[in-house]
Amino acid sequence: MNTVSSHHPEASDTVRQQKRIFVAGATGYIGKFVVRELVSRGYEVVSFARERSGVNASTTTEQTRRELMGSEVRFGDVCDLASLKKNGFRGERFDVVVSCLTSRNGGVKDSWNIDYQASKNVLDAGNEAGAKQFVLLSAICVQKPLLEFQRAKLKLEKELMESGLTWSIVRPTAFFKSIAGQVEAIKNGKPYVMFGNGELTACKPISEADLARFMADCIEDPSKQNRILPIGGPGKAITARQQGEMIFELLGKEPKFKNMPIRMFDVIIPVLTLLSKIFPKLEDKAEFARIGKYYCSESMLVLNPATGRYDADATPSYGTDTLRDFYRRVINEGLAGQELGAHSMF
Repeated sequence: MNTVSSHHPEASDTVRQQKRIFVAGATGYIGKFVVRELVSRGYEVVSFARERSGVNASTTTEQTRRELMGSEVRFGDVCDLASLKKNGFRGERFDVVVSCLTSRNGGVKDSWNIDYQASKNVLDAGNEAGAKQFVLLSAICVQKPLLEFQRAKLKLEKELMESGLTWSIVRPTAFFKSIAGQVEAIKNGKPYVMFGNGELTACKPISEADLARFMADCIEDPSKQNRILPIGGPGKAITARQQGEMIFELLGKEPKFKNMPIRMFDVIIPVLTLLSKIFPKLEDKAEFARIGKYYCSESMLVLNPATGRYDADATPSYGTDTLRDFYRRVINEGLAGQELGAHSMF
């Protein structure tokens, strides 16, 4: 069992206070938690956000300031290097840059615009601002890059490693919220939908708060620097079927499953790919189908390059939040504040 210690070397408070940290993607799902964690550790944090953020750009600047309290919130466009420098870094010095940027939905252009170009803007502007350290939120699935957003993330990872900065590339497994989409439906008597027998894939999901703590640890812990860091939550890997069983058990219901054939993607993808050659607007639809197939057939665990197999034991565990507790909370309180927007699978 590969467990990562949650101990962060105690930096004296004065050292922390002197460290200025710039967080890009601060209003994102993980970004918010990272900002709160850094603020709670006594760092001086500047959060960079869009004027309108959140699902369907429904969050106002005032809400954003409330959500990122304790940090100085600055607004601008991360896709525009000039705006990032002028409104974000403002010619000031920073010690550390943390990027939690990720494309909204994994569409082709969106991936290259955000996962690569916007992140590259942050890297370049951070370098210019004198930052010596860069912590990047990536994803475990880049180990087997079949999708545009994975290729875009890998290109950025490579440039970060060559940048001369001290770097940490954090590759989390699944987030709790990404496997909670069916709780409401099951509550309402619907079956749990899974592909194949539900044993095709497994993951070690991690909570956003635990992931934020792990990313913050990278700043002071030399063992997490200049390294690619796959990371999962506590406990054993869990399959799709086991996730469904857990929800039914917590609801006190008899399990009901609906099996979808994964082969359906092999019909949909070529058709959409062909149509997208004629109707370019369908390019993203084809990519979303590829993303769907990927998540239904590939595990979010460390890939053993020698065997080509996913290895649960080689996937590090971190943190204390369990999926069971999370499901219990969602059953009682719903998914408020966990809106998936474009990321919902079902």
